[in-house]
Amino acid sequence: MNTCSLRTSFLRRFLPRCSAGIRGFTGLYQMVKFRFGTFFPLVLGAGFLLTVFAYGLFIFLVVEGWSLLDSFYQVVMTLSTVGFMELHPLSDRARLMVSFLILMGVGSFAYLVGAFTQVVVEGRLQDLWGKRKVQKIIDSLADHYIICGYGRIGAVVAEELRRENLPVVVIEKDPELLFELERDNYLFLAGDATSDEFLIAAGVERAKGLFACVSQDAENVYITLSSRQFNSELTIIARADRPESVAKLERAGANRVLTPHQIGGKRIAQVMLRPTVTDFMDLATQGHNLQMEEIPVRPGSELVGKNLITSGIRPRFNLMIIAIEKAGGKMTFNPHPEVTIEAGDTLIAVGPPENFSGLQTVCRGTQGDEA
Repeated sequence: MNTCSLRTSFLRRFLPRCSAGIRGFTGLYQMVKFRFGTFFPLVLGAGFLLTVFAYGLFIFLVVEGWSLLDSFYQVVMTLSTVGFMELHPLSDRARLMVSFLILMGVGSFAYLVGAFTQVVVEGRLQDLWGKRKVQKIIDSLADHYIICGYGRIGAVVAEELRRENLPVVVIEKDPELLFELERDNYLFLAGDATSDEFLIAAGVERAKGLFACVSQDAENVYITLSSRQFNSELTIIARADRPESVAKLERAGANRVLTPHQIGGKRIAQVMLRPTVTDFMDLATQGHNLQMEEIPVRPGSELVGKNLITSGIRPRFNLMIIAIEKAGGKMTFNPHPEVTIEAGDTLIAVGPPENFSGLQTVCRGTQGDEA
């Protein structure tokens, strides 16, 4: 009974530790495999060859007691199979161990050659060069937009930004979605958006805006928190599936948090209750014959200090100012003609799309420079 109890106690202590060790090794293996991607077989072969080389050093340095230089030279000769004789006589035990060394060395070399051939034949080197080219393009971007997650929400966001001719970089890890990104000619990085490495590679420090659109709220919180640390001026729009996640995302640093289900439900209700209003909003936001745009007023603009009447916006540009957002955040709808335009204001204008460029130039204060 005592022996059985001791054996049972030992197994209860040993098996969980062994299982934890196996899980840790499996996790490390998966992490390394994901990190190197298609080049993982080459890395695995190189690691195995280094292990074989260390085993050879152990034979000659420890078992036979040779010097480090002689051991290194003998291992190189043995693995290269050049056919030179041993520097010193070998014992029977060492000869048996060297036999295994030769077999493992030949096997590792054969595996490396096969892995390299596979990389060349399958065009993976071309993929690597293509990724480096994409990374160089991303490194040259500034004031661009980053989309984390190319699901149903991220795809719509990317299409809207492309329609506005704005630079976009997408971070996605799903292989099927990566194929769609490549097919649609988007700049993208294949990886996990919660990793700081991919956020930096996407140029988060130089970006103008970031969309956290992955499916998990916890991941969006992490993306928002990391992005805010890298760029305090970054505008972050985050997606939340649950209402209780909104406050967490705002505390993490998101400027705006949207719940697609609530927005979609409200939109469906408005289409039923106010179809003409929704048709007008669609027309204004899609920018075909009518466009609604927000235009910031810079300090050097000629409009600063003028009211809406003296600014001449409507007769000069055929645009209607329907609202003005003050620098403090206060929004004035249907502003009075005597309202004074100040530096830092944002004008909400409606009109033909082709008329906005002139007003944008005036609001930037660059009209005189261009003239």
